[in-house]
Amino acid sequence: MEARAHLRYLRISPRKVQIVGELIRGRDAKTAQAILKHTPKAASEPLLKVLRSACANAENNFEMDADNLIVSEVLVGPGPTLKRISPRAQGRAFRILKRTSHITVAVREKE
Repeated sequence: MEARAHLRYLRISPRKVQIVGELIRGRDAKTAQAILKHTPKAASEPLLKVLRSACANAENNFEMDADNLIVSEVLVGPGPTLKRISPRAQGRAFRILKRTSHITVAVREKE
């Protein structure tokens, strides 16, 4: 049995979130939370919130023990891209892509 939590439309590039997500995949929930607290990346704070939400879902909805939870998967995918235009020299315009991310964190009990 797995408990999941989703975060959609996060305004950080998916690649930047994946780097932090790889740090916690497969670890137990307490260690993963400690890693995210002390990681100096912008994506660590939203990932910590999603991880805490998944742990709360496991406790409340599936009656799992909070001390035996491990992070079974961290999925990060691209969301819609916001397209903006930046003026450049000689009347040209360059496109700026503001990327968004969808994050899914799943936790399960140790066997």
